[in-house]
Amino acid sequence: MADAYREKTTLAERSTADLVRDIIGSVQEIIRSEVRLAAAETREKAVDAGKSAGLLAAGGIVALYAAAFALVFIYNVLSNLMWPWLSALILAVVLGVAALGMIERGRRKLKEVHPKPERTAQSVKEDVEWLKHQMR
Repeated sequence: MADAYREKTTLAERSTADLVRDIIGSVQEIIRSEVRLAAAETREKAVDAGKSAGLLAAGGIVALYAAAFALVFIYNVLSNLMWPWLSALILAVVLGVAALGMIERGRRKLKEVHPKPERTAQSVKEDVEWLKHQMR
């Protein structure tokens, strides 16, 4: 039955019901395409966010180990030169500043990931304009 009304070649030969069916079918296909595009784009954004989060985690773990070994070494060296409590305080301040720097860099990288599917939003706007034009 679908092929019967599609065989009509001119708009004058087609009924209003046929035209409405075609429009509805076209709109349904557009919506399906937009949903597929949004899903693909969202997957891309999730992968980017995952990579950034992985970098943050790896950086945190490496920084923790490095800080532990550096603390032991530096504390031992400074303890020979000054009071042990003063060497511990100096180390705490230096490590705190380094940690703040890493955290800030990770936050900046996460802000670069935009979860909004821009291509899909633009495509939907174009589809709405096309549909408005078709309804005239």
